Amino acid sequence: MTTSVASSADTTPTAAFLGTRVLDIHAMDRAAGVLLGAACGDALGVPYEFGRRLTDDQQPAMIGGGLGPYQPGEYSDDTQMHVCIAAVAAGGADLTSPAALDQIARNFQAWRMGGASDIGSQTSNVLSTAENSETGTPGQAMTAAADAYTARTRYSAGNGSLMRTGIVALAYLDDIDGMVTAATRVSSLTHSDPECVEACILWCSGIRTAVLEGTFDGVRQGVQLLSAERQIVWNARLDEAEANPPHHWPRNGYVVTALQAAWSAIIRTPVPQHAPHHGSFPAQHFQLATEAAVRAGDDTDTVAAIAGALLGARWGVSAIPLNWQQSVNGWPKMTAPDLIRLAVLTARKGYDDPDGWPSVRRVPIPAYAGEAFAVAHPEDPGLLLGNLPLTRYEGKAPVEAVVSLCRVGQDPILSGTDVEHVRVWLVDKEGANANLHFVLDQAAREIVRLRQEGKRVLLHCVAGRSRTPAVAAVYSTLLGTPPHSALTAIWRALGQRWTLFAHWQLHDAVYELAGHQPRRPRSWSLGRVVRKLW
Repeated sequence: MTTSVASSADTTPTAAFLGTRVLDIHAMDRAAGVLLGAACGDALGVPYEFGRRLTDDQQPAMIGGGLGPYQPGEYSDDTQMHVCIAAVAAGGADLTSPAALDQIARNFQAWRMGGASDIGSQTSNVLSTAENSETGTPGQAMTAAADAYTARTRYSAGNGSLMRTGIVALAYLDDIDGMVTAATRVSSLTHSDPECVEACILWCSGIRTAVLEGTFDGVRQGVQLLSAERQIVWNARLDEAEANPPHHWPRNGYVVTALQAAWSAIIRTPVPQHAPHHGSFPAQHFQLATEAAVRAGDDTDTVAAIAGALLGARWGVSAIPLNWQQSVNGWPKMTAPDLIRLAVLTARKGYDDPDGWPSVRRVPIPAYAGEAFAVAHPEDPGLLLGNLPLTRYEGKAPVEAVVSLCRVGQDPILSGTDVEHVRVWLVDKEGANANLHFVLDQAAREIVRLRQEGKRVLLHCVAGRSRTPAVAAVYSTLLGTPPHSALTAIWRALGQRWTLFAHWQLHDAVYELAGHQPRRPRSWSLGRVVRKLW
């Protein structure tokens, strides 16, 4: 029995993409966070589904168990079905087309027969009915089964389509009308109740605006896409959500209360202040609000998956805790890089960038990366500082873990070796990192964890001269070294060669994370910089 999902037969991207809006680096970060954000919320909620509701002082964790039972970090049917849609969307398909809907329907059936660890009663009924139908295409049969279920059943507005709607928004960042149509048709494959469709439209609007503009305004704006009568209803529902805590609705299997609980968790969770020296970062809103969604209780994984998609769209993949990214996994044998790839390709209409990312097995090494090198961290010889060419190493690995601060491709990081690989979203360009201090802190703390586990670690970026020394210096400060001393020692260890002074935000963040005023030179000349600082 197959456990794979396929893209649609007509998903080849067309030249029309060339005329659509090109996402800047911040929007790409946010797009990359949608599917992974949903999966993290799902996996975080799995252990607590339909159990005793967590109190405010209880910390949810990706410990597995639940209805599966699931492995630690494993997501459930919410993300499994999301992946079925994403596999088609990532090929650049128009999700409103019959061919794309047929392929999504086939993917749902393949999942039901060979991958479903759990399945909602409404979804199970619709898929079973469609499987036995002898009329129409797979998409038509499934939509007809959903319509029949809605017509004969009083309770047909379950949350089973809202939980998997985030990827639909990514496919229509440049087309609001197309987004509305796609949300309607993809929801209606299993959940054709008008309230399900309306909820998907609102959430897709929220995700689309979050990716493009970096705000949560799109959910309210999405209400304007409904009829005047329904606008009144949904504005009142959102008002109610904003006035009450997430656990106000003890039963959230209903699509409306699921949306309200997720929206409440997002809106009512305060965004932390930017105080890096106190370990406070606005990006932590992603984690705090996702945890609040889990604490809503009842259908915890679904509410948190719904919230996680919008939170990922707002804050980006760079805001998702690295320990969550390292843990999350699920059918069909996917981890965080796979989910990011599907989301990015969907946002790019099926196209890779000029370097072949995110699909390429190995990103090309630019000339400026230089020859492969590795030097020991001046305060910890178990941490090697290197560059991208070093990852072409073949043979017995000299390390047990690699922390990559740049894009590396889909292949294992060290050929023929089994090492833990931590991928960090960190861009080597001024102003390109919306969550810079948070990311640097996360990366350094991952190194602390790996070293405490006794693993030798390779830390690298492309050339090993900017991002690498910045994270290495933050690691030094976590060991108790003042930032200026840390930077001095790392500069010397790297042979007095780096480009960190061309990226003042990286340089300054090392000081700011340690609670120190940055010691910037007056001159921007590298030679004078070196003399003044060192």
